Amino acid sequence: MIRTVNSCLKKSNTVQAIFFTRCVATSSVNHKTVQNAEKNVSGSPENFSFVMNIFRGQVEPRQIFPYPNVLNDEQKELLQMLIDPTTKFFEEVNDPAKNDADEKVEEKSLAALWDLGAFALQVPQDLGGLGLTNTQYARLVEIVGSHDLGVGITLGAHQSIGFKGILLVGNPEQKAKYLPRVSSGQFAAFCLTEPSSGSDAGSIKTRAELSPDGKHYILNGSKIWISNGGLAEIMTVFAQTPVVDQKTGKTVDKVSAFIVERAFGGVTNGPPEKKMGIKCSNTAEVYYDNVKVPVENLLGGLGNGFKVAMNILNNGRFGMAAALSGTMKACTKKAVEFATQRKQFGQRIDSFGTIQEKLARMAMLHYVTESMAYMISGNMDSGSQHYHLEAAISKCFASEAAWYVCDEAIQIMGGMGFMKGTGLEKVMRDLRIFRIFEGTNDILRLFVALTGIQYAGAHLRELQMAFKNPTAHLGLIFEEASKRVVRKVGLSSPPAMEHLVHRDLAPSAALTAKSIDSFGQAVEMVLIKYGKNIVNEQFILNRLANATFDIFSSAVVLSRASTSLNEGLSTASHEKLMAEAWTLEATERAEAQLKIIASGKHLDNFSKMSVISKNLCQAEGIVQTNPLRF
Repeated sequence: MIRTVNSCLKKSNTVQAIFFTRCVATSSVNHKTVQNAEKNVSGSPENFSFVMNIFRGQVEPRQIFPYPNVLNDEQKELLQMLIDPTTKFFEEVNDPAKNDADEKVEEKSLAALWDLGAFALQVPQDLGGLGLTNTQYARLVEIVGSHDLGVGITLGAHQSIGFKGILLVGNPEQKAKYLPRVSSGQFAAFCLTEPSSGSDAGSIKTRAELSPDGKHYILNGSKIWISNGGLAEIMTVFAQTPVVDQKTGKTVDKVSAFIVERAFGGVTNGPPEKKMGIKCSNTAEVYYDNVKVPVENLLGGLGNGFKVAMNILNNGRFGMAAALSGTMKACTKKAVEFATQRKQFGQRIDSFGTIQEKLARMAMLHYVTESMAYMISGNMDSGSQHYHLEAAISKCFASEAAWYVCDEAIQIMGGMGFMKGTGLEKVMRDLRIFRIFEGTNDILRLFVALTGIQYAGAHLRELQMAFKNPTAHLGLIFEEASKRVVRKVGLSSPPAMEHLVHRDLAPSAALTAKSIDSFGQAVEMVLIKYGKNIVNEQFILNRLANATFDIFSSAVVLSRASTSLNEGLSTASHEKLMAEAWTLEATERAEAQLKIIASGKHLDNFSKMSVISKNLCQAEGIVQTNPLRF
């Protein structure tokens, strides 16, 4: 299959502040845009991220409206060529139940996947891969997610993170040497996590010291919970390295990334881990004992390992949303099939309002997730560098939405859904990990909030700078002053969005625009109140993040539904209903979150919860005694 496709292709083409600081340093604030960018007062490039700009109370529509349409006819033709055999593989070759029971992917399935080119979807054609765009990749992983998430992790650990660093920042020699190998049978793995280092990646203990002759780095340490850890021949490994600080001249430890081959010697692994779900995905500890890594295998430059790791993770998160949209679609299909056949009290259960609400919410969550995945992939394919917050949101949203959808599908099916034969219990076990790995949802919420706040704070500093030289920046000063005056006298109007959507969705767009205005004011309020100490106010940060999720998701579905209405798609009226229903409830949720962060009683209540938690930890469990007192 891969040969056939290639011949066709020839015709076309921390909770710790230090962790947050590092995360923010890798965000889109510091990336140069590939588009023509205007300069602001401080001289930095304009940021086209929709999410970043709502922290300033502004609508930045260019990456949202219109909904991306990035595939040309040849790319669509190629994608269709791949969809059919991929679907056939999962329906006729792969056995999810057997993979789960055996706790490994069957050899015949692995062989078939290699033959399909599924392990090299985005490797350039001249280096042995299919050279797919992000959008093409999203469509294929959606199929994977609808059938077997364990296989999906095996594939994703290999290419979404395993060798992605080589693809993103590898030099020409590294790409030429390793990409053909990871495309033709050699597994890859991403080796970052350690026993004492999870979300706080900067605290890793694994070390790499330059050999006396300067030809190798000597690598020592261990990694845990490595997907493909027992299979990988080629690994992206992160280790502390001595680096001379250019400013002080002192030698400090900084994380660096390396391409490590098992064949170098000294690389071993433990047995496969026993897990709740994704059992067929190989997960193991990996050990490095005086491994000689050639200096030319340094990846992305000395001391740049943290940036490399974050770029890899940021780049691949949209794929998780795409895969989980496939999972949600499959769960919903099972629930609908059951609801339209099951009768109770003389009626099909799909006629009951409770079931209808469940199905409608499942459909809306799928619509939002799917829309996010393809909007982000489309922006990436268009050359955007400003998608990191959107990708983080998509990972959090998708992993939580998929869990909800699967749970509701089980509930609709009742006892039948609880039975192993239905397949949903496996899906639920598999889904649980997605809220944890590649950045826990808790950390990513803080990442979104802190990165956005940093951007908003920079804008306030920019205004302060403008006042130092008022004659040069009168426009900015008057613009900001007028905003504040009209807000105080109650005459302000929210940022306009009605002109960006189909006329039938204008009322919904107005709701979202009002949310953005309120959100910007809330961010300004917390910046003034807390300043740099906002990093410690996680109760507030989490609620800002939740409001961000609701605002972004609303804009995404309004964009997609508008395109469907404008093009007269047969599903347009259905999409309009979902966009309207979603936007109304999302607006109400965002409003509630913003009220909480300004409410003294809620802040006081959080202080109480903080004390309750401390009491639990001090007592090493539940504090109070049993009601019987013994």
